Amino acid sequence: MPFVLKNLSLPPGLPEDRLRREICRRFSIRPEDILDFRLVRKGLDARNRNNIHFVCTVRFVLGNEPAFLEQFRNEPDLTHVAEEAPAQFPRLTGPDRIVIVGTGPAGLFAALRLAEYGLAATVLERGKPVEERVRDVQRFWSLGELDPESNVQFGEGGAGTFSDGKLTTRVNDPNIRYVLEKLVAFGAPEEIAHLAKPHIGSDRLRGVIRGIRQHLTASGFEIRFGNRLTGLGKTGERLACVTVNDSVELPCDVLVLAPGHSARDTYRMLKESGVELVSKPFAIGVRVEHPQELIDRIQYGKNPPAGLPPAEYALAWNDPASGRSCYSFCMCPGGVVVAGSSEPEGVVTNGMSGYLRDAPHANSALVVSVTPADFGGRDPLAGVEFQRIWERKAFVAGGRDYRAPAQNLMTFLGTRGGALSSSYRPGIREAALHEVLPPYVTETMKAGLGHFDRKMKGFVTAEATLVGVETRTSAPLRILRGDDFQSVSLSGLYPAGEGAGYAGGIMSAALDGIRVADAIASKIQRSLS
Repeated sequence: MPFVLKNLSLPPGLPEDRLRREICRRFSIRPEDILDFRLVRKGLDARNRNNIHFVCTVRFVLGNEPAFLEQFRNEPDLTHVAEEAPAQFPRLTGPDRIVIVGTGPAGLFAALRLAEYGLAATVLERGKPVEERVRDVQRFWSLGELDPESNVQFGEGGAGTFSDGKLTTRVNDPNIRYVLEKLVAFGAPEEIAHLAKPHIGSDRLRGVIRGIRQHLTASGFEIRFGNRLTGLGKTGERLACVTVNDSVELPCDVLVLAPGHSARDTYRMLKESGVELVSKPFAIGVRVEHPQELIDRIQYGKNPPAGLPPAEYALAWNDPASGRSCYSFCMCPGGVVVAGSSEPEGVVTNGMSGYLRDAPHANSALVVSVTPADFGGRDPLAGVEFQRIWERKAFVAGGRDYRAPAQNLMTFLGTRGGALSSSYRPGIREAALHEVLPPYVTETMKAGLGHFDRKMKGFVTAEATLVGVETRTSAPLRILRGDDFQSVSLSGLYPAGEGAGYAGGIMSAALDGIRVADAIASKIQRSLS
């Protein structure tokens, strides 16, 4: 049985193998006594600028286990753990015809999990394979030519393909390690298995997605690109088929619906088909860009040790008067602000960074919570229309060519600002951001910035630029499902992931896809017994 040791300190810039030597020194054992050694967790502690270090947890196996256990059983931070048994998946067969809609993390991990059970499905993706999609996105960023079916929101890999590739989540789920191990198996950096804040980077994520596609195809899955879900066929209250591209009908007993948070036409089709939807809160605001060097200096001090990663931050403030929250979201160190539009005549911003996070700017969404009470009506699509209003205002303010409206942070606060500096493509145009966002959002942002500057002195600076608008923080509605993960209004329909309103980010969406796949497999297994 292995041992786990927590709270090992590793100075920045030193190799991780130093941890093995530290175990030998601490417990007076020889290197050859360690039969197996693995770094389990590595997180940065920068609370004390005079002692910035990594805090590590390691797992190791010894040859003389009983003697070591007897001598050090009361050692702080040392535990003796059982070997992790590999997951067992029963092989299933059945008559159910399974369709998966969407190749974001929820759809892909639902497919990967179904493959573990020996099941296969037809996978429908409205956009293009990732290789073609990247070219379409680059054309949009360079020339302002938007393809409504192949963009930052739609296509193989989902919206997360053009992001920082963060793999953090507040969800405590035993399948987190499963997701990380699968990603590594398909080409993600091995370090994501132990970093406290793992990320892949947009550049590396594309190769991972291709690897998953090849694995699914070899496992009997049929992946159809350019196939948009346009209708549902029912027999009573049970799903019977799906319509694709308004013309092709596919028999379907089980539909994993993972459409992504921007599939507005899909939402409308679901409403018209009688599928129960409800509005939900989300957040809107802007992207804030600082020089990465400035964020490093704020977080690490003027003379930090070598070997530190680009600094990150997470900020939040709640207005006690209104109850609204202002917070940073999807922070991208060493990244760029990108155009995330998916509809004509709308400007949407997003953040992205590569694996190395080596671009000169840091950016983050700076957003304010909004609720269904702000949308004006009980229509579940009211949040969608609310997003459109501000995206279209931003399009006009940016010059009607997909440039984004931008403003120096100090000018936004009503004082003398400086020059605009942004990585955003196709480009920015100076504009008053209070004209492209609701007054209660801009006022809450202004108040929140004051609190953020007290927490991170120097955050409010003329070196920062605000770029609008950020509206796609999460789905504006939820596709209601029951404890069995099926739609409460249509048997056989399994809503999944961020677009269904049950996740927020790559990791949580992947985990939700797995839960849905397990529920489907469990139902099939019961029907066979």
